[in-house]
Amino acid sequence: MTNDAWACAKSGIRKDIGAHNYQTWIEPLSFRSLDEGTLSLASPTDFIGKWVMQNFQDVILRHVTETGGEVVRLVCGAGVANASNAPRSEILQTPDESTPRSRARQENTLDKRFTFDGFIVGKSNELAHAAARRVAANGPVSFNPLFLHGRVGLGKTHLMQAIAWEMQEAHPEKRVMYLSAEQFMYRFVQALREKNTMDFKQLFRTVDVLLVDDVQFIAGKESTQEEFFHTFNALVDQGKQVVISADRSPAEISDLEERITSRLQSGLVVDLHPADYELRLGVLQHRVDTFAAQHPSFQLEDGVLEFLASRITASIRVLEGAVMRLFAYADLVKQNVTMAQAQDVLGDLLRASDRKLTIDEIMKVTCEHYSLRMSDMTSARRSRTVARPRQMAMYLAKKLTPRSYPEIGRKFGGRDHTTVLYAVRKIEELMAADTQIAEDAQLLQRKLEG
Repeated sequence: MTNDAWACAKSGIRKDIGAHNYQTWIEPLSFRSLDEGTLSLASPTDFIGKWVMQNFQDVILRHVTETGGEVVRLVCGAGVANASNAPRSEILQTPDESTPRSRARQENTLDKRFTFDGFIVGKSNELAHAAARRVAANGPVSFNPLFLHGRVGLGKTHLMQAIAWEMQEAHPEKRVMYLSAEQFMYRFVQALREKNTMDFKQLFRTVDVLLVDDVQFIAGKESTQEEFFHTFNALVDQGKQVVISADRSPAEISDLEERITSRLQSGLVVDLHPADYELRLGVLQHRVDTFAAQHPSFQLEDGVLEFLASRITASIRVLEGAVMRLFAYADLVKQNVTMAQAQDVLGDLLRASDRKLTIDEIMKVTCEHYSLRMSDMTSARRSRTVARPRQMAMYLAKKLTPRSYPEIGRKFGGRDHTTVLYAVRKIEELMAADTQIAEDAQLLQRKLEG
């Protein structure tokens, strides 16, 4: 790989993460080397390098691979040279690797920030936190599986990894596996290709705790669902703990086999709700305290945290990204952060937060696109020319607003929540098979978010 190839990869990265993130985090990086699958990038400070590795590693590796580079690992930091001989961390293991029963494995690298100590508890997540703590304690658990669901950025992955960290530290004799559903599928496909499915079954069905993130990924993938179902049953029947996460509840995941949905609902299903003001402020204060402990000279003007907690409500992840951006600003320009500087640096996030998309707006834009009247959205008409746009509007309302199925149903003429759920699933199904429906959905979403 050359500097020209890196420049080409950067172009794709910019499109994926947006101009502001690109300018803040990627533009300052310089290409050093690509050797034995390790891409080495130099950054102005170690802080920026660590942030890039924690938040943009996947997108960087994907775009570098698309340029023809064979890369599996990123090293980024101040003064980084060729780091191909540095220890790899894709699999974290306990010290006693010689004994098979004392092994904790993760297909994802566990993030050191994602521990219970780093998880801020509030009303919106206290049940999920308590349940995760109970699993990690390795005592009697009355629920299996534990199923965590909620929108992106509310802490599902944090709790999953916190369980893995806690088990690895307190119970090194336990075999704990954490991975994404996508990785489960890829490993299964690889086992089929190499005709060693028995090794695959042995690996997954002999763990003590299995944690699978983003299980909605296997929806519609029949062979993977079959193997997941049998793995799940084998572990539960042995009394082994299973923890699952998804972006929605089991009943709301379309194209998931009914028997899997039923088994996932047989344990404890916990919904992580959007954070309230107190929790958002607590998260911000925790992050600032952590950063200030490492950079004693860092200061925020009074009122900045309260301002951010009241204005940025999308998710904890967006909130943390905002405060990390302020840290980067302070680190780069060597200045404390005033209210005016915070508003300038975070202008794009604040503008996005100011815009609250409503169901009425979604209905209006959908009607304009399909040349319908607003009254058609709430009418009893069932002709396809009306019903399909109505379903599209319901789908967009669920995707682009925090409203629940019953709330959406009430806006569409007092319809039952099951009608909305059916509409969402129907549009998702049609988008996969009908390019026109997919294009309509993308176009409408761009109009609504523009």
